[in-house]
Amino acid sequence: MAAPESRPLGELLGGLVNDLSTLFRKEIQLAKAEAGEKVSQTMGGVASIAIGGVLALGALGVLLSAVVSLIAAFFVNQGMDPTMANALAAFVVTAIVGIAGWMSISKGISALKASNLNLNRTAASLSRDADIVKERL
Repeated sequence: MAAPESRPLGELLGGLVNDLSTLFRKEIQLAKAEAGEKVSQTMGGVASIAIGGVLALGALGVLLSAVVSLIAAFFVNQGMDPTMANALAAFVVTAIVGIAGWMSISKGISALKASNLNLNRTAASLSRDADIVKERL
Protein backbone atom coordinates (compact mmCIF):
# COMPACT_ATOMS: atom_id res chain seq x y z
CA MET A 1 0.00 0.00 0.00
CA ALA A 2 1.43 3.35 -1.04
CA ALA A 3 1.66 6.14 1.48
CA PRO A 4 -0.46 9.19 0.70
CA GLU A 5 1.40 12.20 -0.63
CA SER A 6 2.10 14.81 1.97
CA ARG A 7 2.06 18.17 0.30
CA PRO A 8 2.07 21.43 2.21
CA LEU A 9 -1.29 23.07 2.86
CA GLY A 10 -0.26 26.18 0.91
CA GLU A 11 0.47 24.07 -2.17
CA LEU A 12 -2.87 22.27 -1.85
CA LEU A 13 -4.76 25.54 -1.51
CA GLY A 14 -2.84 27.02 -4.43
CA GLY A 15 -3.79 24.04 -6.57
CA LEU A 16 -7.43 24.36 -5.51
CA VAL A 17 -7.51 28.07 -6.37
CA ASN A 18 -5.90 27.34 -9.75
CA ASP A 19 -8.41 24.56 -10.46
CA LEU A 20 -11.34 26.77 -9.47
CA SER A 21 -10.04 29.61 -11.63
CA THR A 22 -9.72 27.30 -14.64
CA LEU A 23 -13.15 25.81 -13.97
CA PHE A 24 -14.89 29.18 -13.84
CA ARG A 25 -13.08 30.44 -16.98
CA LYS A 26 -14.43 27.39 -18.80
CA GLU A 27 -17.89 28.01 -17.38
CA ILE A 28 -17.78 31.57 -18.71
CA GLN A 29 -16.74 30.25 -22.14
CA LEU A 30 -19.68 27.83 -22.03
CA ALA A 31 -22.06 30.64 -21.07
CA LYS A 32 -20.83 32.77 -23.97
CA ALA A 33 -21.27 29.91 -26.43
CA GLU A 34 -24.75 29.10 -25.16
CA ALA A 35 -25.77 32.77 -25.22
CA GLY A 36 -24.59 32.96 -28.83
CA GLU A 37 -26.81 30.01 -29.70
CA LYS A 38 -29.79 31.68 -28.04
CA VAL A 39 -29.15 34.92 -29.95
CA SER A 40 -29.12 32.93 -33.20
CA GLN A 41 -32.44 31.31 -32.29
CA THR A 42 -33.91 34.71 -31.46
CA MET A 43 -32.72 36.21 -34.72
CA GLY A 44 -34.31 33.30 -36.57
CA GLY A 45 -37.64 34.14 -34.92
CA VAL A 46 -37.30 37.83 -35.76
CA ALA A 47 -36.38 37.02 -39.37
CA SER A 48 -39.42 34.74 -39.67
CA ILE A 49 -41.69 37.51 -38.43
CA ALA A 50 -40.19 40.05 -40.83
CA ILE A 51 -40.29 37.75 -43.86
CA GLY A 52 -43.82 36.68 -43.03
CA GLY A 53 -44.92 40.30 -42.72
CA VAL A 54 -43.43 41.36 -46.05
CA LEU A 55 -44.85 38.38 -47.91
CA ALA A 56 -48.23 38.78 -46.28
CA LEU A 57 -48.47 42.44 -47.25
CA GLY A 58 -47.52 41.86 -50.87
CA ALA A 59 -49.61 38.78 -51.57
CA LEU A 60 -52.58 39.72 -49.46
CA GLY A 61 -52.78 43.24 -50.84
CA VAL A 62 -53.65 42.01 -54.32
CA LEU A 63 -55.68 39.03 -53.22
CA LEU A 64 -57.76 40.99 -50.73
CA SER A 65 -58.54 43.65 -53.27
CA ALA A 66 -60.02 40.96 -55.49
CA VAL A 67 -61.96 39.41 -52.59
CA VAL A 68 -63.41 42.79 -51.61
CA SER A 69 -64.50 43.34 -55.21
CA LEU A 70 -66.16 39.92 -55.37
CA ILE A 71 -68.01 40.37 -52.09
CA ALA A 72 -69.10 43.88 -53.07
CA ALA A 73 -70.38 42.56 -56.41
CA PHE A 74 -72.36 39.90 -54.54
CA PHE A 75 -73.91 42.54 -52.25
CA VAL A 76 -74.78 44.76 -55.22
CA ASN A 77 -76.48 41.80 -56.93
CA GLN A 78 -78.52 41.35 -53.74
CA GLY A 79 -79.83 44.90 -54.17
CA MET A 80 -77.46 46.82 -51.88
CA ASP A 81 -76.20 50.31 -52.74
CA PRO A 82 -72.72 50.00 -54.42
CA THR A 83 -71.03 52.34 -51.93
CA MET A 84 -72.44 50.48 -48.95
CA ALA A 85 -71.59 47.13 -50.57
CA ASN A 86 -67.94 48.16 -51.02
CA ALA A 87 -67.69 49.39 -47.43
CA LEU A 88 -69.27 46.27 -45.96
CA ALA A 89 -67.13 43.97 -48.12
CA ALA A 90 -63.96 45.80 -47.04
CA PHE A 91 -64.97 45.51 -43.38
CA VAL A 92 -65.62 41.75 -43.64
CA VAL A 93 -62.28 41.09 -45.36
CA THR A 94 -60.41 43.34 -42.90
CA ALA A 95 -61.83 41.47 -39.91
CA ILE A 96 -60.90 38.04 -41.29
CA VAL A 97 -57.39 39.08 -42.33
CA GLY A 98 -56.83 40.90 -39.04
CA ILE A 99 -57.57 37.74 -37.07
CA ALA A 100 -55.23 35.68 -39.26
CA GLY A 101 -52.48 38.31 -38.91
CA TRP A 102 -52.86 38.40 -35.13
CA MET A 103 -52.50 34.63 -34.95
CA SER A 104 -49.27 34.77 -36.97
CA ILE A 105 -47.78 37.56 -34.87
CA SER A 106 -48.69 35.71 -31.64
CA LYS A 107 -46.84 32.63 -32.89
CA GLY A 108 -43.72 34.70 -33.59
CA ILE A 109 -43.86 36.40 -30.20
CA SER A 110 -44.16 33.07 -28.40
CA ALA A 111 -40.94 31.97 -30.12
CA LEU A 112 -39.21 34.96 -28.54
CA LYS A 113 -40.41 34.44 -24.96
CA ALA A 114 -37.79 34.70 -22.24
CA SER A 115 -38.25 31.07 -21.19
CA ASN A 116 -36.75 30.02 -24.53
CA LEU A 117 -33.65 32.10 -23.79
CA ASN A 118 -32.64 30.46 -20.48
CA LEU A 119 -29.06 29.20 -20.30
CA ASN A 120 -30.04 25.76 -19.00
CA ARG A 121 -26.79 23.92 -19.74
CA THR A 122 -24.66 26.62 -18.14
CA ALA A 123 -26.84 26.71 -15.01
CA ALA A 124 -26.72 22.92 -14.67
CA SER A 125 -22.96 22.87 -15.15
CA LEU A 126 -22.41 25.62 -12.57
CA SER A 127 -24.59 23.74 -10.10
CA ARG A 128 -22.56 20.55 -10.58
CA ASP A 129 -19.31 22.49 -10.16
CA ALA A 130 -20.55 24.11 -6.96
CA ASP A 131 -21.45 20.68 -5.57
CA ILE A 132 -17.99 19.35 -6.41
CA VAL A 133 -16.31 22.32 -4.71
CA LYS A 134 -18.47 21.79 -1.59
CA GLU A 135 -17.46 18.11 -1.47
CA ARG A 136 -13.75 18.96 -1.67
CA LEU A 137 -13.90 21.57 1.05
